[in-house]
Amino acid sequence: MTFSPDRPTMIEFRDVHKYYGDYHALRGINGTIRAGEFFSLLGPSGCGKTTLLRTIAGFEGIDNGAVLIDGKDMAKVPANARPTNMVFQSYAIFPHMSVAENVGFGLRRDPRSRTEKAAAVEEALEMVGLKGYGARAAHALSGGQRQRVALARALILKPKVLLLDEPLSALDKKMREHMQVELIKLQRQVGITFILVTHDQEEALVMSDRIAVMFEGQIAQLADPETLYRRPNGRKVADFIGTMNFIPCQILSETGGRIEVEAKGLGRVMLDEDQVPPARGEGEPVVGLRPETLTMLYPGQEPQERAVAGRIDEVIYFGDMTYYDVFIGGTDVEVRLSMRNVPGRPVLDVGTEVQLAWSPSALVLFR
Repeated sequence: MTFSPDRPTMIEFRDVHKYYGDYHALRGINGTIRAGEFFSLLGPSGCGKTTLLRTIAGFEGIDNGAVLIDGKDMAKVPANARPTNMVFQSYAIFPHMSVAENVGFGLRRDPRSRTEKAAAVEEALEMVGLKGYGARAAHALSGGQRQRVALARALILKPKVLLLDEPLSALDKKMREHMQVELIKLQRQVGITFILVTHDQEEALVMSDRIAVMFEGQIAQLADPETLYRRPNGRKVADFIGTMNFIPCQILSETGGRIEVEAKGLGRVMLDEDQVPPARGEGEPVVGLRPETLTMLYPGQEPQERAVAGRIDEVIYFGDMTYYDVFIGGTDVEVRLSMRNVPGRPVLDVGTEVQLAWSPSALVLFR
């Protein structure tokens, strides 16, 4: 990542609350988004992420708290006067207009001359990789091209903040992955703050400098992608971000910030303080283990740290990767592990007895 964490604050949420009748949609949102940051609001449907985005844009008012943009309280600032612009999920392209007319739509009241406006349209189209497309009919564009037109139309007004409301959800998988990379490049090029709303965990991890994971109108964790993935602050975040194996365990002792646990099928493990997130949940304690931190040992391989016997229960082949569901240690505990399909490495069958290598440092304790 090239983003610097020392940049000034662009957006600040101060104890933001929003109600729809009796429904409490936003429940005390606090946090900051920095200038030039690619920031994502991630969570399941109904968690409040789009509502929070719309409070930034001014499309929704708030009942308590404050939303500040570039140090200014937005309480009395209407949507059309805020230094923001939004790209909607549907793109909202006018099919009866040309590409240039769509991109220049927001300049219709701009005092600049027609020549200056045309130059601004060309600059915006070049910025999104559509140079020379100005005369083309908007209805003749592909989904990816329409998305670029929507971006150019938003960027031509040079906002301080660009708001993206699930802009890639209508694209097929290959185009979506391509546009993710293009959006990252574009954001770095223009250098303004991008705020993305998405329910796609992979999309958020790929694109973001930081991510706010939301549940039920609250931010459960706000961190960079690696921290969210490697050190989630609670079981709910861990379960939502990627795939996590949860293994029942018993806490044996706590000494000097370190905790010893007995994990079912894995045995006794000593965990450091950074492997024990502060958030407490309900239910019995478990240790979490990501699929890629487990390795299947092939004949002649020795584990670097620890190994456990297992039996393959299911095989899921993805081309570049194979996922195995394995019962470990003669128990009823099943874990999922991922293995890259490199030349010479066979895909094993259901029922095969295997040895799994793992490291205590990969565990996270949730209690």
